[in-house]
Amino acid sequence: MASQLAALNQWVEQVARLTTPDAIHWCDGSDAELQQLQRGMLEAGILLPLNPDTHPNCFLHRSDPGDVARVEHLTFVCTKDRDDAGPNNHWMAPEAAHEKIDALFAGCMKGRTLYVVPYCMGPVDSPLARCGVEITDSPYVVANMRMMTRMGAAALARIEREGRFVKGLHSTGELDPDRRFIMHFPEELTIKSFGSGYGGNALLGKKCHALRIASYQARQEGWLAEHMLIVGIENPEGKTHYVAAAFPSACGKTNLAMLIPPAAYREKGWKVWTVGDDICWMQPGPDGRLWAINPEAGYFGVAPGTSAKTNPNALAMLDRDAIFTNVGTTADNQPWWEGLDGVPALDWQGRPFDRANGPAAHPNARFTVSAKQCPSYSPEAENPQGVPISAIVFGGRRESLVPLVFEARDWRHGVLVGASMGSETTAAATGAVGVMRRDSMAMKPFCGYNFADYFAHWLSFDRADLKLPTIFHVNWFRKGSDGKFLWPGFGDNLRVLEWMIGRIEGRLPARETPIGIVPDAVDLNVEGLAMAPGALKTLLEVDVEAWQHELLSIGEYLDGFGPRMPAALRQEQARVASALAVMAPRPVARAANA
Repeated sequence: MASQLAALNQWVEQVARLTTPDAIHWCDGSDAELQQLQRGMLEAGILLPLNPDTHPNCFLHRSDPGDVARVEHLTFVCTKDRDDAGPNNHWMAPEAAHEKIDALFAGCMKGRTLYVVPYCMGPVDSPLARCGVEITDSPYVVANMRMMTRMGAAALARIEREGRFVKGLHSTGELDPDRRFIMHFPEELTIKSFGSGYGGNALLGKKCHALRIASYQARQEGWLAEHMLIVGIENPEGKTHYVAAAFPSACGKTNLAMLIPPAAYREKGWKVWTVGDDICWMQPGPDGRLWAINPEAGYFGVAPGTSAKTNPNALAMLDRDAIFTNVGTTADNQPWWEGLDGVPALDWQGRPFDRANGPAAHPNARFTVSAKQCPSYSPEAENPQGVPISAIVFGGRRESLVPLVFEARDWRHGVLVGASMGSETTAAATGAVGVMRRDSMAMKPFCGYNFADYFAHWLSFDRADLKLPTIFHVNWFRKGSDGKFLWPGFGDNLRVLEWMIGRIEGRLPARETPIGIVPDAVDLNVEGLAMAPGALKTLLEVDVEAWQHELLSIGEYLDGFGPRMPAALRQEQARVASALAVMAPRPVARAANA
């Protein structure tokens, strides 16, 4: 099989000459093809069957112990001008990058099959969708891409019609960490990844295409490619508001995407619909609103921490037709990770479980599953026009300072809120507790160009002809003096979303503060919550003096991106700082070493 598109055929032939595979297979995305792939991987030990009674058509993959996560230090954005990549990316000149990685690709597929994987990010008939082709020598990647994208004949047909596609070349190589690179060439719409079989490094439709390359494309074409979930909130009257939300890791992103309303809300008729859990592409529609699609067709989720308590919807979709990567197993061969009932027999490396070796599942263990298996799946995920976004939510993990929720006063202020968002690290993540790290729009590892230009692109949507979403910031992680969380989180986060909807619909009054609009305690429904006395007051308070220090820190952060930083964002930071100064009991001096 070959394509009707000469440019695609020529590229495949060029890659085949470089990598010298034993065979070339053009993927059509059929069930028969998948079954053949699965049989081959079972025979080769790439996949291991799980208990067919409890988990039919589910498989376990154990990756190389040195290849278990994204490798940011080996991930490069390769633009002609270094400043176009920006200080937020590792940079390499395109010519040098091609030369370096092509030397690794030379002959790397000898003895292997070269798979040509045409895919579409988003519904195949959506004007918001974009297509790509990944060439890989990993059948595991092919099986995952089939779940994560619209892969196969229909995608190829669109590529042939449009004549354009993102090129992605991948090989697992020898899985040698010293011979591993993930290169992005946004000006060429090209990705090259060598030496890793791990999801984010190898499933090139995901972070590489859908964020790093797509963010560059979006800037050129006037839309936004964002690291955001999309969730629909349906009220008892049957009206649904769609919310896009960006959170750094370990901040409850997937839990919010699949939120189950509290019992009292369910009884009144509230419903939550999951459109996407990770990536959101937004584009202005004819009506001036931002319309969004989830470009993915599946979930590549973190397994540890997914439990009946934290995310029952996610757990419910994992009992069939799923691939598990680097989880443990029970004595009766069911997948297991920390947070589940039962006892592990083997750890993620296939060894008898021993606590001395660490957790049974790798902390970054994953599941891959079709989005349609989620109990809260929204059929609107397949709507080619997308869904209209009513609100954009930013959030981080802050033990103090940041209120439970506040609303940006306008779009420009909202861009500052997103640009300055951050999280305090946990010991599990870094070995250091409480270090505040900024992760603008949760895009720090994923923006394919200079953050200063990215902020300017966000600001460019502030136009009279657009009806932009309201921007909010949330913080589920504020703690009291006893070190305990003040807010219950999980399903009760719907109470905060209800307040947002009240604000969007103009039904609730505003309490203006220098940092934004904060709820009055009476406007937040906490009926039935067992909260400590004074907890709600603490959750909603704005410490003016502490926020002055925060605004100084934000100013220094923005300065770090140099002369490209848009003046409008600096002016907005100065406006908030001035509003705080008016209310402050005494001025806050800039730190001596700042």
